[in-house]
Amino acid sequence: MRLYPDRLQDNLTQQLAPAYLISGDEPLQLGECCDAIRAAARAAGYVTREVMEAGSGFDWHQLGVEAAAISLFAERKIIDLRIPGGKPGAEGGKAIVAYCDDPPPDTLLLLTLPKIDRQQQNSKWFKAVDALGFVIQVWPIEAQRLPTWIERRLMAAGIRPTRDAVQMLADRVEGNLLAARQEIEKLALLYGQGTVDSEQLAAAVADSARYDVFELVDSALRGDAARCIHILDGLRSEGQAPAVVLWALHREIRSMAQISAAAAKGLGPEQAISRAKVFSKRVPLVRQALSRLRASQWLMLLDQCHKVDAAIKGLGHAQPWLQLEDMVLAICGSVDARGVRQSVG
Repeated sequence: MRLYPDRLQDNLTQQLAPAYLISGDEPLQLGECCDAIRAAARAAGYVTREVMEAGSGFDWHQLGVEAAAISLFAERKIIDLRIPGGKPGAEGGKAIVAYCDDPPPDTLLLLTLPKIDRQQQNSKWFKAVDALGFVIQVWPIEAQRLPTWIERRLMAAGIRPTRDAVQMLADRVEGNLLAARQEIEKLALLYGQGTVDSEQLAAAVADSARYDVFELVDSALRGDAARCIHILDGLRSEGQAPAVVLWALHREIRSMAQISAAAAKGLGPEQAISRAKVFSKRVPLVRQALSRLRASQWLMLLDQCHKVDAAIKGLGHAQPWLQLEDMVLAICGSVDARGVRQSVG
């Protein structure tokens, strides 16, 4: 059964479903949906949680084994199954269908995936989960809806923003909901509950503008490796969430991959940039990056984004900040931050 993200919290106050599938490429809403389900499950006595990362080479037999396993203490459990590639494949699809055909008692299946395409929505495994529980698809907040979303979050934090303050914050975060949440939390700490105007917001923004994630992206496109490392060190020391940095990089890498692929297929670079609707002030940066890396290299960087995301979620032993450093240096065409430059790939 389909469920909108904004209806999830009310739904969770009722009886929990045996399965939930959450998909989408917007990390804040996806993460908050997962957190809400896990919190409701814990409150209902689901004290055990098994996390599975269904990446390349994953043994789908493990899902059946975990479903059949009986706790010695008869505890309810959550199977937290993550499919970073978005497609379980033939073997995975069969395993999910088998699970849904005979769901184990006292077990909640939580599936998380990137945005699911039409083909996957028509698959047997997707329909099996849809029939057993709830499917929640999260979407980026459109530009025209972002101010309303920000205003609601501010009001929920006890802040009464002026219209100018709302628009200023919307312009600053450019659709990055993780960054918007951080700014709102900062405003609540700085000013507490009450009215916040554009001047107060500007003061708070100026206080955090020394090491900005958007400046990191621009520096990487510019090929300024030393500046990138300096900004990353500052972001890390100031407690910036690596997920926010990854969001900004992933958005730019995906755009560059699309532009580069279009150019590789014969479309002129200027036409490819124009078709991507790049802001005029950023066109020179995009040109520089486009001339530095090939389409295949941008695609490799997209794959690296998924690995960094897994590291941020605590899967594996990789260090997210070191992986982020590798990514920005690859965009710069550098092997390190000492100005030693070479082709990446």
